[in-house]
Amino acid sequence: MGDGGDGDHGGDGDGGDDGGDGGGDGHESGESGGDGDTPGVAPSASMNAPVGIIGAGIVGIACALHLLRLGRRVIVIDRAGPAAGASQGNAGVLACCAMVPVPTPGVARHAPRMLFDRDGPLFLRWPYLPRLLPWLMPYTANARRARVQRIAAALAPLLVDSVSQHRALAGDGPAARRIRDSDYLFVYPNRAAFAAEKFAWDLRAAAGFAWEVIEGEAVREVEPALGAAHRFAVRLGGHACIASPGDYVAELAGEVTRGGGELLRAEVADIRPRGDGGDGGGVAILTRGGPAGGIEVAAAVIATGAWSGPLGRRFGANVPLESERGYHLHFRAATGAPRRPVMFAQRKAVATPMDGDLRLAGLVEFAGLRAPRRAAPLAMLRRAAHALLPGLRAESCDEWLGHRPATTDSLPLLGPSPRDARVFFACGHQHIGLTAAAKSGRLVARMICGRAPGLDMSPYRPDRGPIVQEATGATN
Repeated sequence: MGDGGDGDHGGDGDGGDDGGDGGGDGHESGESGGDGDTPGVAPSASMNAPVGIIGAGIVGIACALHLLRLGRRVIVIDRAGPAAGASQGNAGVLACCAMVPVPTPGVARHAPRMLFDRDGPLFLRWPYLPRLLPWLMPYTANARRARVQRIAAALAPLLVDSVSQHRALAGDGPAARRIRDSDYLFVYPNRAAFAAEKFAWDLRAAAGFAWEVIEGEAVREVEPALGAAHRFAVRLGGHACIASPGDYVAELAGEVTRGGGELLRAEVADIRPRGDGGDGGGVAILTRGGPAGGIEVAAAVIATGAWSGPLGRRFGANVPLESERGYHLHFRAATGAPRRPVMFAQRKAVATPMDGDLRLAGLVEFAGLRAPRRAAPLAMLRRAAHALLPGLRAESCDEWLGHRPATTDSLPLLGPSPRDARVFFACGHQHIGLTAAAKSGRLVARMICGRAPGLDMSPYRPDRGPIVQEATGATN
């Protein structure tokens, strides 16, 4: 399994139907690549109507802020309000190095052991397996070495500058104080366990990352909260964490309204294009119980995370989407906690200090969008907390379940619909929703406004298909 990213449990909002499916440029800055402008929405439509963003998670809010800074009006629609679902539950790490996807070479061989290990990071609700298989087969097919290398190369541009992207997104507003510079510590029982993940670390090195190796007693000198079983660690600099991710997104949403944007609590039922777009017609976003004619917008953005499947298919997405359910334990008034974000590499769990609290997040569970949370994954996290952080104590502990929107190739869907250029995608960020949100929102906003994104967007096309195409002559 990959490195878990920011531990994000969705990150893209939940403004839509679950459908039963698994002013000025402000902080905008240039990027390398991408010549000239790109087609945006019809000019006459863009002059008269806002852009409608469906989903008020971190990705949707990032889209809204960047659009406002490009001079566009916005309306953000979500059935529960900003960060009410997925975006509040992530591990809070801006994981710049998280370009390693969950499925890596050997995943099919290791998955059964992880499933039947009570302390393993993988859970499955067995009655859900028949519905999962159409997604699971291409997902595991993308674990071939050459495909993973291409996936990692496509994820890296969304991640490596995430700290600066989030600082630009927050600007000098109240959300900026939530961003804390930090290193990121990966811990292992010994050097052999680290060496077993050489392929993943080679991918990080290829993306330009370097790290410090710490061994023996020096591990606990660096991080005294760790148990004695941890004898090997890797420290990466240049990362950051978010104190209280839910509050961070809510404060960014406040910047949207202060900038003239509108937030609407409503459940979206459909998107209806008006005309063919060439005449300047926009689209209507239909909400349950809302006006019969819908909400008129110049363009619509699908940023509904794991709930994006039904609308996505309607507008040409052919990359299957599934919920990778994640859990967290949030220890209130914690003592004996680490001083920095720590990835427990073999457990695939991340511990992040949050203003006197500690959040332990991770796991992957396949059970769909509707199944209630289960006791077994939470019990595994509790055992992990006691084993990994033996001195941890807290006044109370909150439990949480959320939904990561996972595509079969671990890449998000970013950009225009192949069926209607007035509908855009910004969803499917699997474990990296928080980390990649600021950059993703910026790219999509620029495309809507007809500006060059400055990045090759072809890996994120909504109609790219479920399986990554390998380079000619690739070996596995």
